[in-house]
Amino acid sequence: MAGHARQAGAGQGGGTDFHFGGTGFSDFFEAFFGERGQGGQGGGAGPSPFAGFETEEQPPRRGHDVEADIMVPLDEAINGAKRTISFRREGSEKTETYSVRIPAGVHEGQRIRLSGQGGKAGRGGAAGDLYLRVRFAQHPDFRVEGHDLVHDHEIKPWVAALGGEIEVPTMKGHARIKIPPGTQSGQRFRLKQQGLHRPGGAARGDLYVVIGIDIPETITAEQRKHWEALKELG
Repeated sequence: MAGHARQAGAGQGGGTDFHFGGTGFSDFFEAFFGERGQGGQGGGAGPSPFAGFETEEQPPRRGHDVEADIMVPLDEAINGAKRTISFRREGSEKTETYSVRIPAGVHEGQRIRLSGQGGKAGRGGAAGDLYLRVRFAQHPDFRVEGHDLVHDHEIKPWVAALGGEIEVPTMKGHARIKIPPGTQSGQRFRLKQQGLHRPGGAARGDLYVVIGIDIPETITAEQRKHWEALKELG
């Protein structure tokens, strides 16, 4: 998946586009980038009447910082990973490729800084930085709620009524949990320390299994007979 990000920030050079390519992994690991900029010398003052004119008194201008989103799967957020990104600056035929370390325990919204890889500066100034802002990729089994993970799991009506044991996925594999008799739809069961890392890395969030009741859309004549009998007993 390709994308681009634009340099931004008042008083710092032009607004050169960055065209980003893939990460070198499968589509699930691709990074995509939005038009965001970071940094700059902007403030409350209006534009200088001398804007556009270079004078010897002006200090070297620092290049723009550039900000872009990078999609991170949950397993990489927990365990860390090394990724490859590539981009091409507008007006250049050269593709620049960099290795990016995704730290274990990274959280959504956290920014990974690539020093000096942002907008180029003029007149001998320092280049800006490239910031990759972490966004979690959608997972087929879990939803993210803060540092907790949520898994929706449907059980059969007789398991809800009589109780039983079910197997549910976790980020480490699978776990079995006991379902008590009379379990209701929407009831939550907690698996401690099975979520995402909290800041500091000392503790993790939890995994919540949310129960739904799997009601059959169609039933056979024999099944209907039993449901009717249960209705009479109820």
